[in-house]
Amino acid sequence: MMLKASLREAARSLAAAKQRSLLALLGIVIGIGSVIALVSMGTMAQRETLRQFMEMGTDVISIQEEQRREDRAGGAPPGFSLEDVLEMPARLASVRSVAPYASAFGELRKEGQRQSIPILGVTEGFLDMNKLALAEGRFISDLDVLMSHAVVGGNLAERLVKQGIIAGVGEDIYFDDRKLTVVGVLRPAAMGAMRPYECNEGLMLPISTVLRLSPQNTVRTVMARLEPGVTSSQAADEIRQYFSSLPRAGQVRITSPEQIIEHMERQSRMFTLLLGAIGSISLIVGGVGVMNVMLVSVSERKREIGIRRALGAQKKDIQWQFLIESVLLSLMGGFLGIVLGVGASFLIARYSQWQFEIIHGALVLGVGVSMAVGIFFGYYPARQAAALNPIQALRAE
Repeated sequence: MMLKASLREAARSLAAAKQRSLLALLGIVIGIGSVIALVSMGTMAQRETLRQFMEMGTDVISIQEEQRREDRAGGAPPGFSLEDVLEMPARLASVRSVAPYASAFGELRKEGQRQSIPILGVTEGFLDMNKLALAEGRFISDLDVLMSHAVVGGNLAERLVKQGIIAGVGEDIYFDDRKLTVVGVLRPAAMGAMRPYECNEGLMLPISTVLRLSPQNTVRTVMARLEPGVTSSQAADEIRQYFSSLPRAGQVRITSPEQIIEHMERQSRMFTLLLGAIGSISLIVGGVGVMNVMLVSVSERKREIGIRRALGAQKKDIQWQFLIESVLLSLMGGFLGIVLGVGASFLIARYSQWQFEIIHGALVLGVGVSMAVGIFFGYYPARQAAALNPIQALRAE
């Protein structure tokens, strides 16, 4: 009952100084909101990355050729021989299948409308390698060699339909003065892991068609699925030996899921430190604001404190009352900060096409930090209130 009465009295006191209390809350709201948002975003990003790797398979690696010094001096673009790449499953015991692709840019035209978009030259295995799904039509097949067929990425298709450039499968479009027939449309896919962004934002053509568009278009990247039981490091050694034995030997850079996850974890730690510092500054500012509000409250309520002491209240009762007010004020800021942080996390998850989750640990952290701020910054004003001389307090105006 005493706690209930103390809470009622604390709420009454804070309501009597609404404007001052709201100003004190601002720093805590921003601080707690930042903490909630950063913890939630970091957790969702890691879970999304792991989910994509589980969807695509952790046995997929990415291979890129690093440009040699003599090629760079001669202006030759880096890239693999398509024939050498397609022979990898037959010649390497660690590789089950490959999906090479070539990237380029060009201008899409239809009925006077023009826009620059990326394209990918792909093989039939690209769809399964990236676990993509078709919204309609079919994907590029190995029978489409040098054919003017195109598959439209999910996000690009939505934009082109809104602009009236295409209505669906069977439409003809012009890409760099070349007539293309749309044979398929992809569903939008979550980005991350090893999927190229052109899966959503570009056109996919037969790789042979893209390589013939320009001598600068080369096979820059190869995605390879490993045989069961083969580790990324084992496959990397065999792949490097294979390319070093070719007439046009070059250095290759191999990226595994483990490396991407490790890189993301490093970025997440740096991001957490940065936002943690910002959140800590906001919390300190908010805590100082709470302390100032409580000190002003003590100054204004000296007579009330004196009357309570005269009626038998102990020092600990006065201290407890002001400490409850401080914690209540901080908790109010904490709950508003939780709403702000969860809202920010939801918007970022929606924009990034992540699966939104409420991270319960972050909510507990928000409440705990709020209470800690209230106790830490409220202790000194509460101590000051308890130390007031009852006689002098009664004489206060």
